[in-house]
Amino acid sequence: MKILFTNTTSFNIEQPMPASKFIPEWYKNTKSYANGKNNTEDGPKTEVTIKRCIPVLDSLTSGYIITCPADIYVSLKNESDGKKTQYFDWSACNLISFHPIIQALGHPSVKPHAYPKFNNPWSIKTPKGYSSLFVQPFHRESVFTILPGIVDTDIYTAPVNFPFVINDPDFEGYIKQGTPIAQVIPIKRDEWNMEIGNNKDYDEQAKISSKLQTKFFDRYKTMFWDKKEYR
Repeated sequence: MKILFTNTTSFNIEQPMPASKFIPEWYKNTKSYANGKNNTEDGPKTEVTIKRCIPVLDSLTSGYIITCPADIYVSLKNESDGKKTQYFDWSACNLISFHPIIQALGHPSVKPHAYPKFNNPWSIKTPKGYSSLFVQPFHRESVFTILPGIVDTDIYTAPVNFPFVINDPDFEGYIKQGTPIAQVIPIKRDEWNMEIGNNKDYDEQAKISSKLQTKFFDRYKTMFWDKKEYR
């Protein structure tokens, strides 16, 4: 399968890359074992860390990362009514626009400012039947959070912009060029019907749970994991 990213600007900007190229430093620096030893000499008492959690690794490496194409500076200004307002300055790419706060007053992420949005310079095209899930890059500290969304990028190939909130309403400082701003994960569209499992389904999962008990370490990884590839 192929996902196509097309630069819609006249600027020479950093290209999207597989998420595996953007593993955060905290994860790289985390040891596999709480005692720092790269072995299991303590047997079943060995404390493994999040570094050996395959679901976390899969979330970090799934899809593709779009980065901020230019520097943004966030400043606070005192208004006449005593409230502070966040202002944004950017160096290129017509990078920021805004949604009035009234458009999403009931959203749990609402802050006392208009919703800024990253004007994404990249058009995205996926194969027929595939949409794109846009989320905040997983397991990564950030001063902002984009609002997640799903777009049918096999049909709609114009750039998808990313509304976001600054997590701290008193934040002032830089969002630097190259900062990951969105994780793009292709997903296949299907029709789904929900059912509730019966005794046969219970027995099936019980067998899996029983099989897991036969190993101390890497149980899901060695018995059930299907490695994903994003290039």
